[in-house]
Amino acid sequence: MSKVGTASRHKSPWMIIVKRLSGNKMGMLGVLIIATLILIAIFAPLLEPYSFKAQDIGNMNQAPSGDHLLGTDEFGRDMLSRILRGARISFVVGVASVAISVVIGCIVGAIAGYYGGVVDLVLTSIADLTWSMPAILVALLLVAIIGPGLESVVLAIGLSYWSQYARLIRGQILSLKGSVFVEATRSLGASDFVILFKHLVPNSISPVIVAATIGVGNAIVLEATLGFLGMGAQPPTPSWGAMMSSGTAYLFISPWVIIFPGIAMMITVLGFNLFGDALVDIMDVKNRESNL
Repeated sequence: MSKVGTASRHKSPWMIIVKRLSGNKMGMLGVLIIATLILIAIFAPLLEPYSFKAQDIGNMNQAPSGDHLLGTDEFGRDMLSRILRGARISFVVGVASVAISVVIGCIVGAIAGYYGGVVDLVLTSIADLTWSMPAILVALLLVAIIGPGLESVVLAIGLSYWSQYARLIRGQILSLKGSVFVEATRSLGASDFVILFKHLVPNSISPVIVAATIGVGNAIVLEATLGFLGMGAQPPTPSWGAMMSSGTAYLFISPWVIIFPGIAMMITVLGFNLFGDALVDIMDVKNRESNL
């Protein structure tokens, strides 16, 4: 075997993923969009030309101009400032809610797949029941119980999507729990907890990472939907969904109040979907082996 071939075999799996991602144009576009969103979320207060909650009654529903690049809303608030601040809300809600879903899903799915039997039957039935219900209905029910607000939205979305990650991790655990390395670890006296969460789950997490990347985009859409219905972040906190909802009354007077937040959400979701689709190709075992 050549030295080059040997060197490529010893590359870190993450280095291989980064290298393959750099050759995927659509994936890199997704990375660029996500990186831009992260920077906007971090530096939003510095990028805002005006305070996102500053009202200028004399300039209500003003069309895009040199003073207000994306126009103003029904209270004279600068749309660009509110969209930039809304990016922080969307990013935080999307990532935090998916993190909750992944943690719950991985724990439930791993336990179900590892122990099997009655434990698997009960946990899988709960996951299937949750999976069968539309996420928006689950989220609406939970927010109605907990009450509107940003924290409630994060928790509601997190509890709406966990079942898909549970199903993914369960399938991976089922295929790996009879492996030689698991038997070897058990023969050394390792506990079920160590075997499950130190060995099996880390070796099963790849498809969950891919699904979670796309799931962030879905969570952002669901957050905007709740905001549109008035059950998301409460005023004056700007939410893209809430901004579009308040703009419906002025659709024919100031359509930019709906159009620009909608475009921002569309680009954001597109970025996560492109990145997730690229990860599907990059982390696919058969595809990687054929390209070695």
